[in-house]
Amino acid sequence: MPIVEKRTITPRRESFKSEKTREEQRIDSLSPHLTIMIKAARKAGFRLIRDFGEISNLQVSRKGPGDFVTNADLMAEKTLIEQLSAAREDYGFISEERGVIPAKNKSPFTWVIDPIDGTTNFMHAIDEMAISVALMEHKTVVAGIVYNPIRNELYYAEKGKGAFLMTPTGNVRLRVSSRNKTEEALIGSNCFKNETSRSDVVRAGKEVASVRYNGSTTLSLAAVAAGQYDGYVARSFKLWDVAAGYLLVREAGGFVSSYQGKRELSDIMEEQTLIASNAALKEVFLTNVLK
Repeated sequence: MPIVEKRTITPRRESFKSEKTREEQRIDSLSPHLTIMIKAARKAGFRLIRDFGEISNLQVSRKGPGDFVTNADLMAEKTLIEQLSAAREDYGFISEERGVIPAKNKSPFTWVIDPIDGTTNFMHAIDEMAISVALMEHKTVVAGIVYNPIRNELYYAEKGKGAFLMTPTGNVRLRVSSRNKTEEALIGSNCFKNETSRSDVVRAGKEVASVRYNGSTTLSLAAVAAGQYDGYVARSFKLWDVAAGYLLVREAGGFVSSYQGKRELSDIMEEQTLIASNAALKEVFLTNVLK
């Protein structure tokens, strides 16, 4: 009888499973809601990064980038809705393109999404743009992210837990600036839409060091949360423009209200005026600059 050699089979490692990066590990360590939001935004961002690379070529074409950017906006929104719905199928949506999608089974939660805040910048190959996702429980914003995929900048906040910027090396706690002299303040604004809005900026501009218009409300509010801007003033905006940024500023120790001093987001939306600043400058803006 021939001798049959016995062989021990060593299980092969599943090489197709790549190890998670440190950044991915940090995302998974966050709360379930933030993890879902960030992963959805990053997936939508992958395509926007590729599309952004095509914009410069389209700038010189006869047709221009308009239709291309519109399609990029719609596809990013589609990805966000698909990813968020897969994770939380009962939650509703408020979206720039789709409008209101009601929640199911009496869920109190609603996603508020803007797939490209700063569309005009994106259309001109300017990297001041962001994906904005907020989560509201009834009328309260409980979590929010602002993600610039071109720069790989990710701001996030959760109610009562602070605001942070995720970097390749770690998560940095955000704090609003401590500047208390109006004449040294740098503020942002979206106020170019009508004469009333422009007059706000004229008055503010006389009191502060400088005013910036970056074309993205979400990134401007993130800049206030990070202490880069000392304030931000705005009129005529939508919920998806301000929901995530509203929470970022508040969780970074800042102050957000309407020009009348009302601090609830529902009141800010009703009045269609917004000011975000540090605590030291809030009274100056409300009583002297924007009265």
